[in-house]
Amino acid sequence: MAPQLTGTSRRRRPAVTQSRSTEQPTRHPAVALAMALPCAVLLVMLFGGWDQMANQAQAVADLIGR
Repeated sequence: MAPQLTGTSRRRRPAVTQSRSTEQPTRHPAVALAMALPCAVLLVMLFGGWDQMANQAQAVADLIGR
């Protein structure tokens, strides 16, 4: 049975528990790149993204007259 929506709002945690109690250091951008790059390369290889990107770049170059 689907849940019924009522006019009441959802319960939320108090603002004190939503803020970070301990500051965690952020990742270096190179670490984020190292995590995302293999996934991006895999997706490009699986779905032929390289050919699509080359075709789009050629179309843009033709459009601007180069």
